[in-house]
Amino acid sequence: MKLTRRLVLAAAAVLAVSTPALAQYPERPITLIVPWAAGGGTDATARTVATLLEQELGKPVNVVNRTGGGGIVGHTEIANAKPDGYTLGVITTELSLYHWLGTSPLDYKNYTPIALYNTDAQSINVRPDGAKDLKELLAKAKEKPGSLKASGANRGGAPHLAMAGLLNASQMPVDTIPWVPTDGITPALQLLTSNAIAVVGTTLPEVQSMVDAGEVKTLAIMRAERDPTFPNVPTVKEAAGVDWYLSSWRGIAGPKDLPADVAKRLSEAMAKVVEKPEFKSFMSARKFGMDYADAQKFATFLADADERFGTAIKAAGLAK
Repeated sequence: MKLTRRLVLAAAAVLAVSTPALAQYPERPITLIVPWAAGGGTDATARTVATLLEQELGKPVNVVNRTGGGGIVGHTEIANAKPDGYTLGVITTELSLYHWLGTSPLDYKNYTPIALYNTDAQSINVRPDGAKDLKELLAKAKEKPGSLKASGANRGGAPHLAMAGLLNASQMPVDTIPWVPTDGITPALQLLTSNAIAVVGTTLPEVQSMVDAGEVKTLAIMRAERDPTFPNVPTVKEAAGVDWYLSSWRGIAGPKDLPADVAKRLSEAMAKVVEKPEFKSFMSARKFGMDYADAQKFATFLADADERFGTAIKAAGLAK
Protein backbone atom coordinates (compact mmCIF):
# COMPACT_ATOMS: atom_id res chain seq x y z
CA MET A 1 0.00 0.00 0.00
CA LYS A 2 2.81 2.36 0.94
CA LEU A 3 4.73 1.39 -2.21
CA THR A 4 1.70 2.08 -4.39
CA ARG A 5 1.20 5.48 -2.77
CA ARG A 6 4.86 6.35 -3.33
CA LEU A 7 4.61 5.36 -6.98
CA VAL A 8 1.54 7.54 -7.47
CA LEU A 9 3.23 10.52 -5.85
CA ALA A 10 6.37 9.97 -7.91
CA ALA A 11 4.35 9.81 -11.12
CA ALA A 12 2.51 13.01 -10.20
CA ALA A 13 5.82 14.76 -9.55
CA VAL A 14 7.16 13.70 -12.95
CA LEU A 15 4.00 14.95 -14.68
CA ALA A 16 4.22 18.26 -12.85
CA VAL A 17 7.74 18.76 -14.12
CA SER A 18 7.23 17.47 -17.67
CA THR A 19 3.82 19.05 -18.43
CA PRO A 20 4.16 22.74 -19.36
CA ALA A 21 1.72 25.28 -18.02
CA LEU A 22 -0.85 26.56 -20.51
CA ALA A 23 0.76 29.46 -22.36
CA GLN A 24 -0.93 32.83 -22.33
CA TYR A 25 -2.42 33.98 -25.62
CA PRO A 26 -0.86 35.02 -27.94
CA GLU A 27 2.14 32.74 -28.31
CA ARG A 28 2.92 33.61 -31.94
CA PRO A 29 2.20 36.23 -34.64
CA ILE A 30 -1.39 37.11 -35.56
CA THR A 31 -2.70 37.60 -39.10
CA LEU A 32 -5.14 40.48 -39.64
CA ILE A 33 -7.07 40.04 -42.89
CA VAL A 34 -8.26 43.16 -44.73
CA PRO A 35 -10.93 42.46 -47.39
CA TRP A 36 -9.96 45.57 -49.35
CA ALA A 37 -6.94 46.72 -51.35
CA ALA A 38 -3.75 48.18 -49.90
CA GLY A 39 -3.75 51.97 -49.80
CA GLY A 40 -7.48 52.39 -49.20
CA GLY A 41 -9.21 53.72 -46.10
CA THR A 42 -9.89 50.33 -44.52
CA ASP A 43 -6.31 49.22 -45.17
CA ALA A 44 -4.94 52.41 -43.61
CA THR A 45 -7.01 51.99 -40.45
CA ALA A 46 -6.10 48.30 -40.25
CA ARG A 47 -2.36 48.97 -40.38
CA THR A 48 -2.64 51.59 -37.66
CA VAL A 49 -4.68 49.24 -35.47
CA ALA A 50 -2.24 46.37 -36.15
CA THR A 51 0.77 48.43 -35.09
CA LEU A 52 -0.89 49.46 -31.84
CA LEU A 53 -2.25 45.96 -31.15
CA GLU A 54 1.31 44.65 -31.37
CA GLN A 55 2.24 46.97 -28.52
CA GLU A 56 -0.58 45.61 -26.37
CA LEU A 57 -0.25 41.91 -27.23
CA GLY A 58 3.53 41.67 -27.45
CA LYS A 59 3.43 39.71 -30.72
CA PRO A 60 3.49 40.81 -34.39
CA VAL A 61 0.14 41.53 -36.04
CA ASN A 62 0.60 41.13 -39.79
CA VAL A 63 -1.86 42.76 -42.18
CA VAL A 64 -2.78 40.66 -45.23
CA ASN A 65 -5.01 42.03 -48.00
CA ARG A 66 -7.48 39.50 -49.43
CA THR A 67 -9.41 41.35 -52.12
CA GLY A 68 -12.09 40.39 -54.63
CA GLY A 69 -15.82 40.02 -54.97
CA GLY A 70 -16.62 43.38 -53.41
CA GLY A 71 -15.02 42.31 -50.14
CA ILE A 72 -16.57 38.83 -50.14
CA VAL A 73 -13.25 37.00 -50.59
CA GLY A 74 -11.66 38.56 -47.51
CA HIS A 75 -14.77 38.37 -45.35
CA THR A 76 -15.14 34.69 -46.27
CA GLU A 77 -11.53 33.94 -45.32
CA ILE A 78 -12.02 35.59 -41.92
CA ALA A 79 -15.21 33.58 -41.30
CA ASN A 80 -13.59 30.29 -42.36
CA ALA A 81 -10.40 30.73 -40.34
CA LYS A 82 -9.55 28.42 -37.46
CA PRO A 83 -11.11 29.98 -34.32
CA ASP A 84 -7.89 30.10 -32.31
CA GLY A 85 -7.25 33.87 -32.28
CA TYR A 86 -4.37 33.78 -34.75
CA THR A 87 -6.42 34.86 -37.76
CA LEU A 88 -8.56 37.95 -37.27
CA GLY A 89 -9.89 40.52 -39.68
CA VAL A 90 -11.37 43.92 -40.31
CA ILE A 91 -15.06 43.48 -41.11
CA THR A 92 -16.83 46.36 -42.83
CA THR A 93 -20.20 47.83 -43.83
CA GLU A 94 -20.59 45.48 -46.78
CA LEU A 95 -21.17 42.60 -44.36
CA SER A 96 -24.50 44.26 -43.55
CA LEU A 97 -25.48 44.06 -47.24
CA TYR A 98 -24.32 40.75 -48.71
CA HIS A 99 -27.11 38.43 -47.68
CA TRP A 100 -29.81 41.02 -48.38
CA LEU A 101 -28.46 41.59 -51.91
CA GLY A 102 -28.02 37.87 -52.49
CA THR A 103 -24.30 38.15 -53.24
CA SER A 104 -23.16 35.97 -50.31
CA PRO A 105 -24.80 34.14 -47.40
CA LEU A 106 -22.35 35.79 -44.98
CA ASP A 107 -23.69 37.95 -42.19
CA TYR A 108 -22.60 39.10 -38.73
CA LYS A 109 -23.51 35.75 -37.17
CA ASN A 110 -20.48 34.17 -38.90
CA TYR A 111 -18.07 36.12 -36.68
CA THR A 112 -16.97 36.76 -33.12
CA PRO A 113 -17.15 40.55 -32.64
CA ILE A 114 -14.16 42.05 -30.87
CA ALA A 115 -14.42 45.83 -31.24
CA LEU A 116 -16.02 48.50 -33.39
CA TYR A 117 -13.59 51.35 -34.00
CA ASN A 118 -15.07 53.50 -36.77
CA THR A 119 -18.42 54.72 -38.05
CA ASP A 120 -19.14 57.37 -40.66
CA ALA A 121 -22.76 58.44 -40.82
CA GLN A 122 -24.46 59.52 -44.02
CA SER A 123 -25.71 63.09 -44.30
CA ILE A 124 -28.14 65.13 -46.40
CA ASN A 125 -26.65 68.07 -48.31
CA VAL A 126 -28.08 70.76 -50.60
CA ARG A 127 -26.98 73.99 -52.27
CA PRO A 128 -26.96 77.11 -50.08
CA ASP A 129 -30.11 78.32 -51.85
CA GLY A 130 -31.84 74.96 -51.37
CA ALA A 131 -34.23 73.94 -48.61
CA LYS A 132 -33.65 75.74 -45.31
CA ASP A 133 -33.88 72.48 -43.35
CA LEU A 134 -34.65 68.78 -43.76
CA LYS A 135 -38.31 69.18 -42.83
CA GLU A 136 -38.77 71.67 -45.68
CA LEU A 137 -36.89 69.45 -48.13
CA LEU A 138 -39.11 66.45 -47.36
CA ALA A 139 -42.25 68.61 -47.57
CA LYS A 140 -41.24 69.91 -51.02
CA ALA A 141 -40.49 66.40 -52.21
CA LYS A 142 -43.85 65.13 -50.97
CA GLU A 143 -45.68 68.04 -52.58
CA LYS A 144 -44.08 67.43 -56.00
CA PRO A 145 -42.79 63.83 -56.20
CA GLY A 146 -39.92 63.47 -58.65
CA SER A 147 -39.11 67.17 -58.77
CA LEU A 148 -36.03 66.87 -56.55
CA LYS A 149 -33.31 64.42 -57.55
CA ALA A 150 -30.49 63.06 -55.42
CA SER A 151 -27.13 61.33 -55.85
CA GLY A 152 -23.89 60.42 -54.11
CA ALA A 153 -23.04 56.95 -55.44
CA ASN A 154 -24.31 54.14 -57.63
CA ARG A 155 -27.54 52.34 -56.82
CA GLY A 156 -27.06 50.10 -53.81
CA GLY A 157 -24.24 52.19 -52.34
CA ALA A 158 -24.49 53.46 -48.77
CA PRO A 159 -25.66 57.00 -49.80
CA HIS A 160 -28.44 55.53 -51.96
CA LEU A 161 -29.57 53.12 -49.26
CA ALA A 162 -29.47 55.89 -46.65
CA MET A 163 -31.76 58.07 -48.78
CA ALA A 164 -34.11 55.16 -49.52
CA GLY A 165 -34.30 54.39 -45.82
CA LEU A 166 -34.99 58.02 -44.97
CA LEU A 167 -37.85 58.25 -47.45
CA ASN A 168 -39.26 54.92 -46.27
CA ALA A 169 -39.07 56.05 -42.62
CA SER A 170 -40.83 59.27 -43.69
CA GLN A 171 -43.63 57.13 -45.15
CA MET A 172 -42.90 58.19 -48.71
CA PRO A 173 -42.17 56.04 -51.77
CA VAL A 174 -38.41 55.91 -52.48
CA ASP A 175 -38.95 57.40 -55.94
CA THR A 176 -40.34 60.57 -54.35
CA ILE A 177 -36.74 61.77 -54.63
CA PRO A 178 -35.35 59.85 -57.64
CA TRP A 179 -31.78 58.60 -57.34
CA VAL A 180 -29.29 59.52 -60.08
CA PRO A 181 -26.45 56.93 -60.12
CA THR A 182 -22.92 58.37 -60.19
CA ASP A 183 -19.46 56.91 -59.81
CA GLY A 184 -18.83 58.39 -56.37
CA ILE A 185 -19.15 61.66 -54.56
CA THR A 186 -17.13 63.94 -56.87
CA PRO A 187 -19.45 63.72 -59.90
CA ALA A 188 -22.46 63.93 -57.57
CA LEU A 189 -21.22 67.22 -56.11
CA GLN A 190 -20.63 68.52 -59.63
CA LEU A 191 -24.25 67.72 -60.47
CA LEU A 192 -25.38 69.49 -57.30
CA THR A 193 -23.44 72.69 -57.90
CA SER A 194 -24.55 72.78 -61.55
CA ASN A 195 -28.20 72.57 -60.44
CA ALA A 196 -28.73 69.19 -62.16
CA ILE A 197 -29.77 67.59 -58.86
CA ALA A 198 -31.01 69.02 -55.56
CA VAL A 199 -29.59 66.66 -52.93
CA VAL A 200 -26.35 64.80 -52.25
CA GLY A 201 -25.98 62.03 -49.71
CA THR A 202 -22.51 61.35 -48.34
CA THR A 203 -20.44 61.35 -45.16
CA LEU A 204 -19.60 64.73 -43.65
CA PRO A 205 -15.82 64.56 -44.17
CA GLU A 206 -16.41 64.00 -47.90
CA VAL A 207 -18.31 67.26 -48.24
CA GLN A 208 -16.79 69.40 -45.50
CA SER A 209 -14.43 71.39 -47.75
CA MET A 210 -17.37 72.53 -49.89
CA VAL A 211 -19.40 73.34 -46.78
CA ASP A 212 -16.50 75.46 -45.50
CA ALA A 213 -16.33 77.20 -48.89
CA GLY A 214 -20.03 78.06 -48.74
CA GLU A 215 -20.89 75.94 -51.80
CA VAL A 216 -22.89 73.26 -49.96
CA LYS A 217 -25.16 73.22 -46.92
CA THR A 218 -25.62 70.18 -44.67
CA LEU A 219 -29.18 69.72 -43.42
CA ALA A 220 -28.82 66.67 -41.16
CA ILE A 221 -26.69 63.69 -40.23
CA MET A 222 -28.01 60.14 -40.03
CA ARG A 223 -26.84 59.34 -36.50
CA ALA A 224 -28.76 58.46 -33.36
CA GLU A 225 -26.92 61.33 -31.66
CA ARG A 226 -24.99 64.35 -32.96
CA ASP A 227 -21.44 63.81 -34.13
CA PRO A 228 -19.01 65.45 -31.67
CA THR A 229 -16.81 66.38 -34.63
CA PHE A 230 -19.70 68.29 -36.24
CA PRO A 231 -21.74 69.44 -33.25
CA ASN A 232 -23.79 72.01 -35.18
CA VAL A 233 -25.29 69.48 -37.57
CA PRO A 234 -28.64 68.12 -36.27
CA THR A 235 -29.66 64.47 -36.47
CA VAL A 236 -32.46 63.45 -38.83
CA LYS A 237 -34.73 62.98 -35.83
CA GLU A 238 -33.95 66.48 -34.55
CA ALA A 239 -34.32 68.08 -37.98
CA ALA A 240 -37.45 66.33 -39.24
CA GLY A 241 -38.83 64.15 -36.45
CA VAL A 242 -37.95 60.97 -38.39
CA ASP A 243 -36.25 58.16 -36.46
CA TRP A 244 -33.70 57.13 -39.06
CA TYR A 245 -29.92 56.70 -38.95
CA LEU A 246 -27.39 54.75 -41.00
CA SER A 247 -23.61 54.59 -40.87
CA SER A 248 -20.76 52.95 -42.69
CA TRP A 249 -18.61 51.07 -40.19
CA ARG A 250 -15.38 49.14 -39.54
CA GLY A 251 -14.44 46.77 -36.73
CA ILE A 252 -12.21 43.91 -35.65
CA ALA A 253 -13.61 40.38 -35.51
CA GLY A 254 -12.58 36.76 -35.50
CA PRO A 255 -14.32 33.68 -36.86
CA LYS A 256 -17.34 32.33 -35.02
CA ASP A 257 -16.70 30.41 -31.79
CA LEU A 258 -13.50 32.20 -30.81
CA PRO A 259 -12.58 31.03 -27.27
CA ALA A 260 -14.00 33.38 -24.65
CA ASP A 261 -10.62 34.06 -23.00
CA VAL A 262 -9.04 34.93 -26.37
CA ALA A 263 -11.92 37.23 -27.33
CA LYS A 264 -11.69 38.91 -23.93
CA ARG A 265 -7.94 39.46 -24.29
CA LEU A 266 -8.38 40.98 -27.75
CA SER A 267 -11.30 43.18 -26.69
CA GLU A 268 -9.33 44.52 -23.73
CA ALA A 269 -6.38 45.24 -26.02
CA MET A 270 -8.59 47.10 -28.50
CA ALA A 271 -10.04 49.19 -25.67
CA LYS A 272 -6.50 50.45 -25.04
CA VAL A 273 -5.71 50.89 -28.75
CA VAL A 274 -8.57 53.32 -29.38
CA GLU A 275 -7.40 55.50 -26.48
CA LYS A 276 -3.83 55.83 -27.74
CA PRO A 277 -2.83 59.30 -29.01
CA GLU A 278 -1.42 57.74 -32.19
CA PHE A 279 -4.80 56.21 -33.05
CA LYS A 280 -6.73 59.38 -32.30
CA SER A 281 -4.39 61.60 -34.30
CA PHE A 282 -4.49 59.23 -37.29
CA MET A 283 -8.27 59.00 -37.30
CA SER A 284 -8.65 62.75 -36.86
CA ALA A 285 -6.19 63.53 -39.67
CA ARG A 286 -8.01 61.17 -42.05
CA LYS A 287 -11.43 62.46 -40.94
CA PHE A 288 -12.59 58.97 -39.91
CA GLY A 289 -15.31 58.90 -37.27
CA MET A 290 -14.03 57.51 -33.97
CA ASP A 291 -16.74 55.32 -32.51
CA TYR A 292 -15.68 52.54 -30.15
CA ALA A 293 -17.82 49.66 -28.95
CA ASP A 294 -16.59 46.67 -26.96
CA ALA A 295 -17.40 43.11 -27.99
CA GLN A 296 -20.89 43.00 -26.46
CA LYS A 297 -21.94 46.43 -27.74
CA PHE A 298 -20.40 45.69 -31.14
CA ALA A 299 -22.57 42.57 -31.38
CA THR A 300 -25.65 44.69 -30.68
CA PHE A 301 -24.48 47.29 -33.22
CA LEU A 302 -24.03 44.61 -35.91
CA ALA A 303 -27.53 43.23 -35.38
CA ASP A 304 -29.01 46.74 -35.60
CA ALA A 305 -26.96 47.62 -38.71
CA ASP A 306 -28.05 44.41 -40.39
CA GLU A 307 -31.69 45.22 -39.73
CA ARG A 308 -31.41 48.85 -40.87
CA PHE A 309 -29.53 48.07 -44.06
CA GLY A 310 -32.05 45.32 -44.74
CA THR A 311 -34.90 47.79 -44.35
CA ALA A 312 -33.20 50.22 -46.73
CA ILE A 313 -32.35 47.54 -49.31
CA LYS A 314 -35.94 46.28 -49.34
CA ALA A 315 -37.27 49.84 -49.62
CA ALA A 316 -34.94 50.45 -52.58
CA GLY A 317 -36.23 47.31 -54.27
CA LEU A 318 -32.80 45.64 -54.29
CA ALA A 319 -33.42 42.70 -51.95
CA LYS A 320 -32.94 39.21 -53.42
